[in-house]
Amino acid sequence: MFIDAQFWPFLVAITLLSVTPGVDTLLVIRNTARGGVRDGVLTSLAICCGLFVHAAVSALGISLILLQSAWAFQLLKLAGAAYLIWLGLQGLLAARRGQGLPVAGVAGERRPVPMWRPLREGLLSNVLNPKTVVFYMAFLPQFIAPGDPALAKSLFLAGVHFLIANLWQIGVALMVGSAGRLLASRLFSRALNGVTGAVLVAFGIKLALERPPA
Repeated sequence: MFIDAQFWPFLVAITLLSVTPGVDTLLVIRNTARGGVRDGVLTSLAICCGLFVHAAVSALGISLILLQSAWAFQLLKLAGAAYLIWLGLQGLLAARRGQGLPVAGVAGERRPVPMWRPLREGLLSNVLNPKTVVFYMAFLPQFIAPGDPALAKSLFLAGVHFLIANLWQIGVALMVGSAGRLLASRLFSRALNGVTGAVLVAFGIKLALERPPA
């Protein structure tokens, strides 16, 4: 029903978007290094579940309200920026302490991470990202014909995005997880904590300083 002439350009665009490195990929890499492939997969699934939230609010017009209300959009933007900075500071503090990554499958190195932690981090990093609000509000309507049921079509397109993004991010998690011995190196893990932490903080600061869309 929803696979029409507009679907194929969407598929190409969303595939290119999904494989472009960004906060989502970085968070999957960090959490896989911290807790193994399981954590990477859970992070990816949680990130992509947030896509359905954005699709629904876009179709229901809530995104338009956020975009037209300067204070509401600013509040969402600052919440997202603060969360990214908080995640980044965790990595920087771990690097400063010389804390190794708890890598799965390496004896004596792994400390179990509760399942809710990567789920929470993935979901909040996506839902609190105002760029995704703007993207879905501007992008999805281009692929929804006037006669289509807006909510159902939006959720269908988000489902396609969910599948493609998970294929990419879970692939990244498997690649990172296969480097268990390297990740168990204290020197390497300090460097990874420091780099990912600094990049997340930079993403957060950039997001906080960005002007709202006109």
